[in-house]
Amino acid sequence: MASLARTFASSLSNRTYTTGAASAPALKRFFSVATSNKEEEDSVKQRSVGGLLNRSQVNAISSQSVMQARHSTTNIPDFSKYKKTKNSGEASRTFAYMMIGSTGLLTAAGAQATITDFLSNMSASADVLALAKAEVELASIPEGKNVTIKWRGKPVFIRHRTESEIAEANTVNVAELRDPQQDAERVKDPKWLVMLGVCTHLGCVPIGEAGDFGGWYCPCHGSHYDISGRIRQGPAPLNLEIPEYNFQEDKLIIG
Repeated sequence: MASLARTFASSLSNRTYTTGAASAPALKRFFSVATSNKEEEDSVKQRSVGGLLNRSQVNAISSQSVMQARHSTTNIPDFSKYKKTKNSGEASRTFAYMMIGSTGLLTAAGAQATITDFLSNMSASADVLALAKAEVELASIPEGKNVTIKWRGKPVFIRHRTESEIAEANTVNVAELRDPQQDAERVKDPKWLVMLGVCTHLGCVPIGEAGDFGGWYCPCHGSHYDISGRIRQGPAPLNLEIPEYNFQEDKLIIG
């Protein structure tokens, strides 16, 4: 056994010594394999640790590639013919102002037409206008007499005055009157006195050819009017009102 052991040890020592120089390429291969294994391990670690980041990068690159492919296949229409190439900004503003002015004029014309139609519809019709006027035959009223007619729901006194009545009306001192007014201011023709038969106190109807001054008398509150219809005594503050009237040949037109 001792001899066998010495023989095995001797062979081992001889193998190591004789193959030491020849083992350098083997060592190089060994270290090369070890390095490659380490790099592979580092790559595995990177994939294991940063696998999510690498996948997101791969997804981003894939999306970018898809978008590039999509854009490369999309056809964009040509809108060049709709662009303003010859008109300047000043021309555009001028056109806008013209359109605004035209719209304003059309609106004003439409408003005028609407208001005109409204006023024409609201105005009195021909039959109403006919009732708004009253005609009286002057030949039917004798001198020195009164006639009472109805006009617009109100009584109208028409007096055919005599020469003496006209002279009496002109001799009154106007400065002493409550409502100073000359007789010539109240008549268009001295022979014809036309007044509304409404007392200026409370709207009563005076009585003709009565009172202290030979004119009209209101029995309700005692107002006396003279032959020209001017207040001379009583509570009435103003003279009897003169309506609008005119003469046409032998007719008196009131209204």
